[in-house]
Amino acid sequence: MYRRPLISVSVIPLDARGRVLLIRRVDTGRWCLPGGMVEWGEDVSQTAARELAEETGFRMVSVQRLQGVYSSPDRDPRTHAVTITFIADVEPGSGKVDTLETREVGLFERDQLPFGELAHDHDRQLRDFLAGRTVIA
Repeated sequence: MYRRPLISVSVIPLDARGRVLLIRRVDTGRWCLPGGMVEWGEDVSQTAARELAEETGFRMVSVQRLQGVYSSPDRDPRTHAVTITFIADVEPGSGKVDTLETREVGLFERDQLPFGELAHDHDRQLRDFLAGRTVIA
């Protein structure tokens, strides 16, 4: 059996005012971008919309652009996951969140992002976003 990385997505969700929507994880208490593993039969944009809705209660309006592909084997301590990150416009949706994953949902002005308190490599993803970089790493 071959060992292969998993495919996941992260979303950098922006509300109508340009604020960044983050979630606080239940398991670690750290802030992070919404996202998760691609399920069988989904394309990555479907995964992004599903994970955003499940974890934040917001709805994806449109994808602005691809932010990057992050593939470092140590970027997620749980597994080797190749993450495709999108920047997306979002709006309030159902308001229901998966309380097994999400402790809190927060909207942050770009100069108020909780750097140093983010899970996985989300500090890097958000710094790349703020710098306007598209990254393949």
